[in-house]
Amino acid sequence: MAWSSLAMYAKEVGILWLAGFKEACSLHRVVIFCIRSRPLLIRTGQCFLLNGLIFLGSLFVLKSMVIPILMWILPDQYEHFAAEHQYNHRAALTVYSFLRFILIDLFYIFWFYPLYIFSFVLSTLWYNDIAKHAYEVLTSEGPSKTQTSEKNDLMDLQSTSTSSTGVPGGFDGVCLEIGEQVYSILLLTLFFIEVFTTGFIPYIGKAINFLLLSWMYAYYCFEYKWNHSKMSLNKRLDFFESNWPFFAGFGSPCVLAIFFFSSLVSYGVMAILYPLFVLTAAGTQSELVITSVRRTFRGGGPKKLQIFHAANKIAMVIVQLLPEASKTS
Repeated sequence: MAWSSLAMYAKEVGILWLAGFKEACSLHRVVIFCIRSRPLLIRTGQCFLLNGLIFLGSLFVLKSMVIPILMWILPDQYEHFAAEHQYNHRAALTVYSFLRFILIDLFYIFWFYPLYIFSFVLSTLWYNDIAKHAYEVLTSEGPSKTQTSEKNDLMDLQSTSTSSTGVPGGFDGVCLEIGEQVYSILLLTLFFIEVFTTGFIPYIGKAINFLLLSWMYAYYCFEYKWNHSKMSLNKRLDFFESNWPFFAGFGSPCVLAIFFFSSLVSYGVMAILYPLFVLTAAGTQSELVITSVRRTFRGGGPKKLQIFHAANKIAMVIVQLLPEASKTS
């Protein structure tokens, strides 16, 4: 009986995971968004240009042209030396290796790292613009019949059901929203540290890291939509943790695209693909999809999993220490 219950539970988790994976791969929504919003199309194209052509292109030039040329000019093998100069090849190889190391490091210091910072800052601003334009498409009024059918395919019922969050108006409401955003940043930063450290666990670390990364990227993708729909942080976390298999499935394509590359290549690839997943998240009817899937489950489906429990506890401790620190200073 216990094995059958466990098998049923695993099946329900798998079905929800596949539903999330399918929603993440619904890239046709990106085309619909770009057709309906020229500013969104421009911003998405700029992300491709900056992170694809310039950043990854520079990395490709380094790996395929600069380093091979340096290896030709400053060889690291004995056969590049004439026979009469074999006696001092060790000293020459040491000097050549040092020069190659310095030149490549200079390339990274004066080009890649500044480009990485520039790309990260600019892309972060562009991602917010992309999410804003996508939300404008979803909430636009007076569309044509064709646009109406597209909107019905894209509109998320969750945004309408959670638009009223009970946040007070005026200055108190602004302060509450700012405080919630600051706490959200702190929470996600701590969760990122948690994700990073799991990668060093022997044997099972990579698998845990993959799962946590999937959740992290899924949350990031949906957070833009939840921000624009004024969904409170508590409701976000509760909805996310209550439907953890769905969001694990949604984040899996994001992680699969970068998991097996080096850090710089992973960043470039993710910076290209991330706005696409932000748009698919904006067009995903998450609440409707999850509800329809859960209706087929005998016991209502998987229960809530407190993914952010550790990060939330640490964040609360930090927040509680802040007033004491200000008093003692």
